[in-house]
Amino acid sequence: MEERININVSATDYEKSSNGIRSILTKLEEMVHEENCFVITDSEFAFGWHFYIVSVNKMLVDKLADQIGERFQKLKGKGLEKKFLTWFSQQIQEKNLKAKLAIKEEMESSKYGIF
Repeated sequence: MEERININVSATDYEKSSNGIRSILTKLEEMVHEENCFVITDSEFAFGWHFYIVSVNKMLVDKLADQIGERFQKLKGKGLEKKFLTWFSQQIQEKNLKAKLAIKEEMESSKYGIF
């Protein structure tokens, strides 16, 4: 079974943000010559926000890290997942998408006070 990075996304406009995220990840797949390496779930709407999950194959992130090399290593964060989250957040900002990202597993552990 392939390892995945699960990212919680919070956005006010599901259509715009999910299409923008799909575009970013599709370009990433083309860049590293891969296909079908991510999944975007349907959203749940609450309190004026859409909540959904983007699941990315870790191999795709490994290939991104290899391809951009030193630039990836200089990104903020400890470890592959945090650095990818920083890179992904930058891509979202460049597209002017109004979305917040967080690693799913970290959110689940922190709500119970486990760090």
